[in-house]
Amino acid sequence: MQLSLHSDYALRILMALAASGRRLSVDDVARQFDISRNHLAKVAQELQAQGFITTTRGRNGGMELAHDPQDIVLGDVVRRFERLDSFVSCLGNDAPVCAVNGVCGLKPALSGALEAFLAHLDNYRLADLTPNRKAFMARLELAE
Repeated sequence: MQLSLHSDYALRILMALAASGRRLSVDDVARQFDISRNHLAKVAQELQAQGFITTTRGRNGGMELAHDPQDIVLGDVVRRFERLDSFVSCLGNDAPVCAVNGVCGLKPALSGALEAFLAHLDNYRLADLTPNRKAFMARLELAE
């Protein structure tokens, strides 16, 4: 399964915040990951709406984690940022009627694979993604 850019950017923001342990601006994260500031701002807004981060406006503003990195489950982030029902067209509630519905084994096979993928992600916390915070921040050149 390939994650959307939206999920990818959400995870990058969360990892940078977890590793830094401090407030970071959208500009800082966008520059360090070399991604669009405007796109990243939209993702940050969604992270805030989903309760993963808090934001503060102003000169000393920025983003910070709303929870301890140990309390943020990777599977929860992916579930909130991915359209999982579109993994394959026959999985969603609004799926079109398929000519082979009921006699095809693709739906249960892919549904099971998706469940296994998410269950695996549920074994990881945000803190697990940046085990060496200092090295992570040095690589991003955001270290204080």
